Amino acid sequence: MSAELFNVADIFGENVFNDAVMQERLPKKVYKNLKKTIEEGKELDLETADVIAHEMKEWAIEKGATHYTHWFLPLTGVTAEKHDSFISAPLPSGKVLMSFSGKELIKGEPDASSFPSGGLRATFEARGYTAWDCTSPAFVRQDAAGATLCIPTAFCSYTGEALDQKTPLLRSMEAINVQGLRLLRLFGNMTSKKVTPSVGVEQEYFLVDAEKFLQRKDLIYTGRTLFGAMPPKGQELDDHYFGTIRQRIAAFMRDVNIELWKVGVSSKTQHNEVAPAQHELAPIYAEANIAVDHNQIIMQTLKRVACQHGMKCLLHEKPFAGVNGSGKHDNWSLITDDGINMLDPGTTPHENIQFLLVLTCILKAVNRHADLLRESAADPGNDHRLGANEAPPAIISVFLGEQLEDVIQQLISTGEATHSLTGGKLETGVKTLPELTKDATDRNRTSPFAFTGNKFEFRMVGSRDSVASVNIVLNTIVAEAFSEACDVLEKSDDFQKAVHDLIKEYAIENQRIIFNGDGYSEAWVEEAERRGLPNIKSMVEAIPAVVTDKAVSLFEKFGVFTRAELESRAEIEYESYAKAINIEARTMIDMAGKQFIPAVIKYTKTLADTVIAVKGAGADATVQAEILADISALLKETKEALAALEKVTAEAAAKEDGADKANFYHSAVVPAMEALRTPVDKLEMIVDKEAWPMPSYGDLIFEV
Repeated sequence: MSAELFNVADIFGENVFNDAVMQERLPKKVYKNLKKTIEEGKELDLETADVIAHEMKEWAIEKGATHYTHWFLPLTGVTAEKHDSFISAPLPSGKVLMSFSGKELIKGEPDASSFPSGGLRATFEARGYTAWDCTSPAFVRQDAAGATLCIPTAFCSYTGEALDQKTPLLRSMEAINVQGLRLLRLFGNMTSKKVTPSVGVEQEYFLVDAEKFLQRKDLIYTGRTLFGAMPPKGQELDDHYFGTIRQRIAAFMRDVNIELWKVGVSSKTQHNEVAPAQHELAPIYAEANIAVDHNQIIMQTLKRVACQHGMKCLLHEKPFAGVNGSGKHDNWSLITDDGINMLDPGTTPHENIQFLLVLTCILKAVNRHADLLRESAADPGNDHRLGANEAPPAIISVFLGEQLEDVIQQLISTGEATHSLTGGKLETGVKTLPELTKDATDRNRTSPFAFTGNKFEFRMVGSRDSVASVNIVLNTIVAEAFSEACDVLEKSDDFQKAVHDLIKEYAIENQRIIFNGDGYSEAWVEEAERRGLPNIKSMVEAIPAVVTDKAVSLFEKFGVFTRAELESRAEIEYESYAKAINIEARTMIDMAGKQFIPAVIKYTKTLADTVIAVKGAGADATVQAEILADISALLKETKEALAALEKVTAEAAAKEDGADKANFYHSAVVPAMEALRTPVDKLEMIVDKEAWPMPSYGDLIFEV
């Protein structure tokens, strides 16, 4: 479609079974019943489901669909789907009918034993169920398989435990809805009927040439480069960030947008990111579960369209050492069904008592559960980013900005806030430029959890990861804080006094979590330690947070997770970490043993022959001999490091699955991997480029 003219409004949502389609195609009674299910949680009867399924099938067939799938988010980190065609058993005439029942719409039965369960299910216990999430619209995806009706679903075991990301997310959304409404009722709001977490997800990614990608086993097997020396130029000139988008990339972005708009994903922003070959895409906000689904669609679309343009999309958090890696920014706020943003401070936040209570409740939630928030962003790839002066530090803190921090300090020092800082006008010194209103608060890109006007931006999520985990945690910890505040205020005789006292109490007790400075500085690490804030530097250190008594009590209180579900998730994360590092280590062993060492040996022979030839000609061969000696020394170091990595990887693989195994990979295998990389990267800088067995960093990130 690269040269085709189109109107965005005409194609947006054309492949989505959205509200407009449902109103048009469903009988009024059926539509009304479905809306009650979506908005109020009313149970959907099978008769109604049959009508919906029939109309959904007819609509999908008109779009060219031959198959449908229950599209879900198991604990593998990627989406899953099993395709069934609409055809029924052949008729006596030899023809077939196209059918799709309400039962098939509502429930599917994938094999649960083949997905991670963390011990919740034995291998022989295969039954699992997918259940239609009718709050997230079905859509038709068009790709090489033709057209497929995708039905967003939750996934649980035969005994009811959540085996996915969607089920606990929906549970957490219900928790924040209930507690949010309690809080609103205390302030006299009797009209809002629902509180929903609204989420906007910024997605970073790299693009590399597909032909070069296929020459690197590390990219193929792990999604990141395990070896590679930095080219002469990296990102130090800051010339790629927001720079002019290259034509090849622009064509790719255009086609991505078209594909996303068709399935109702409101792709809004696109630009070059900081690192060479790095880019970003951001949609408009949506309800949390829809935003989670849309982000999965975005990642899949980026990968698919990249292939169509002769490129590969890299979603690993750190595909290249020495330049910035990729992440996600999860922008989170709370919106009522009648359009009230509970995180909107207004023009005079010191007078907005409801907002100040919401704000201090969030401070309390983040302070109490900083370890859980950190764990929600835990990923093997994120270990390379967090705290590496390119992403937020591994220490959780909250940035409020000058205006709100001033209000909080007034509350702490005097018990009452009497004024709010204002922004004024921006002075540019150029008369021809328009007069601009200046915000009262700057932004802080080093903060992991920053207030940005009327929302919080959680900046720690890994670029490959579902944003479900962080939103599950945010929804639940804030629901807890709201609940505890409401418990106090509902019993008070003097509401105004009680709410002022509570705001002051929460501000004082949780002020240690507020930090507006440079989160990258060593001074902050030392200051955070003095404040008693946790500094959780790796995934294996973060995982225990989900199974503390504090975490279990929190999640069980609001019905988001059971203890068994939390323990299973911890077990899955330990296994995932160990498996990821094992694959990386084995890939390094394979590349070093089969590619780098043979290539260098071959090159040393060429050098040795050159030394002999030069000496035989009576010329000085000192330079050639020195280079040969340097390469031979590095080759020896490489062989020794390879042997050490082989040994420690074998030891790790022999250990029993669980925390001990994951910790051994972290403490023993990862350092051995780094020890092998060091001499190989040095060799790349000495060995003739023509002799090097794969594309360099320069080839990958500057030749897209």
